[in-house]
Amino acid sequence: MILTLHEANIPIRHPWTTSHGTRTHQRNLIVELSDGTHSGFGEGASIPYYGVTYDTMSAALEAVRPLIENETIDDPSTFWGDMHPLLEEQMFALCALDEAANDLWGKRHGKPVNELWGLDMSLAPLTDYTIGIDTIDKMVAKMKEFDSWPIYKIKLGTDEDIAIVRELRRHTDAVFRIDANCGWTDEQTIDNATQLAELGVEFLEQPLPAEDWDGMKRVFTESVLPVVADESCIVEADVKKCHGYFHGVNVKLTKCGGQTPARRMLAEARELGMKTMVGCMTETSVGISAIAQLLPMLDYVDMDGALLLAGDVADGVTIKKGVVSFPDTPGNGITWRGVESI
Repeated sequence: MILTLHEANIPIRHPWTTSHGTRTHQRNLIVELSDGTHSGFGEGASIPYYGVTYDTMSAALEAVRPLIENETIDDPSTFWGDMHPLLEEQMFALCALDEAANDLWGKRHGKPVNELWGLDMSLAPLTDYTIGIDTIDKMVAKMKEFDSWPIYKIKLGTDEDIAIVRELRRHTDAVFRIDANCGWTDEQTIDNATQLAELGVEFLEQPLPAEDWDGMKRVFTESVLPVVADESCIVEADVKKCHGYFHGVNVKLTKCGGQTPARRMLAEARELGMKTMVGCMTETSVGISAIAQLLPMLDYVDMDGALLLAGDVADGVTIKKGVVSFPDTPGNGITWRGVESI
């Protein structure tokens, strides 16, 4: 096995603002695993507020390069089990490695990963398109840039949250989802939920800080809108912890360590009677196409990351007005363009 690390430093279409801060570029790690005949690709997103950068991810993989290159990867889940003890402190890097292993596995078998998992892609939900925090006028303009989308995810956590949603509602009949990124209190959430429900909001994602379990219990009981965990649901053990505090979980491949653990987390959430969602970071088509393989397991999906970027390093799934289309390519559907294509 040959491990190659690629650096993808891509401008973001618009400055990306959430309650955690603003970014203008996305510097991601692309992992390539090659057996000499086929190459598989995976992605780890650089997210500074999680303490994850291209440098930390690449250093973690370089430290275990000999062990990675000694693997044969006949089964991605077995490979993940071997790698997890070595990279459990660097889950974003493990995600990139796991996605590459699954992509390679599918290409070797000449089939899409979702087919090898036995999933029915006719059951795929629509994806939303995300509107980052900005002035109200600019948020309206961002929405109109992707006009007639069936679902918009709106980032909030400002002093004008309700005013933002009211103004956006004037311009579309689409479904709204709200992501406060831990920016509200329990009192604010319960009050905002009542007003937002009247504005056509479907659910609230992670309104409170991840550690505020007492507040989330109150919100779970009193909010008129369902709540979905994000920052409170990072790894497999968190799914059960979220039961009774959230109505659903948003599983992010980068945070949990890839497609392999994500499948287990989604299955467990379903068994607990919770709604299932997968979200993205600001990823290229490499990471987004990996997410797409899981679509039949989901109630909701947020996989617009590549649309938020001003360039790409690969061809993969495409998205038009929320509908995901798959290429006639095995594995995760990735055809590598190269970082020079940005």
